[in-house]
Amino acid sequence: MTTTWDVITQLWELQPSVLTGCLLLLAGYLWLTHGEPRSKSLLFAAGDAVLAFALVSPLDLLGDDYLFSAHMLQHLLIMLVAAPMMVAGLPASLVERAQQHTFLARAMDVLGNPVLDWFIMALILWGWHAPVLYNAALASEGVHILEHLMMLAAGLMFFWPILNPLPERRIQPLAVVPYAFTGAISNSILGILLTFTPVGLYPAYVNPTDEIGILKLIRQGWGLTAEIDQQVGGLLMWVPGGLVFLSMVLVGLTRWYAEEGKLEDEMFLAPEEAGTD
Repeated sequence: MTTTWDVITQLWELQPSVLTGCLLLLAGYLWLTHGEPRSKSLLFAAGDAVLAFALVSPLDLLGDDYLFSAHMLQHLLIMLVAAPMMVAGLPASLVERAQQHTFLARAMDVLGNPVLDWFIMALILWGWHAPVLYNAALASEGVHILEHLMMLAAGLMFFWPILNPLPERRIQPLAVVPYAFTGAISNSILGILLTFTPVGLYPAYVNPTDEIGILKLIRQGWGLTAEIDQQVGGLLMWVPGGLVFLSMVLVGLTRWYAEEGKLEDEMFLAPEEAGTD
């Protein structure tokens, strides 16, 4: 009988295209940022590793064929973990150099539009969980790849105005609060709907084709019936996913508090400096 350890150790899908793509992404980053702060490089590399893990680990096979909850966790890792880590891992000097090229400068201007970024994130998040698109992604590898690429792009766009390496290009600290908070609300509403919608929204998970013989382990060993699986998937989006958005609210408030403190210091220092002249 297949065990949980067998699933963890044997169900990796080491797809050459995915591994090559992630390695080339990291190699390109290191080539462009040679000599930059190690902390930034480690952060970007960690984001790249999370992306690779989401796409080649057992989560991929489980999400494709057996578990909605595994597929949801994969989506969250791509959009809400890998994407912000990659944005935060970009050094300011790289962005400054990119802005010297007209096309890239215009592209970053588009990326810096928080209204556009917010609506694209919401559209991608809600759109790809609509049954017609979600089930199409399960049925077609090409559509599935497109889904993951769009989710990564949406994540990068959403976090760009908050985590832009150039502080002057970020949205104002207090503007981060409604931006991220409404993002959390949108994410949570979808998670709540998925949690409480009757089972069968995604038929492929109700009676999976058990080609590798792990369905008994999933249903009896792990206790993940089709109903519980959908509820767990919705809860993953609702709670951990919502917390990522809310953490950005804290980022905005922290920056606002720091800026206010700096402004007050400057106001107190100014009279003293004037008196010494």
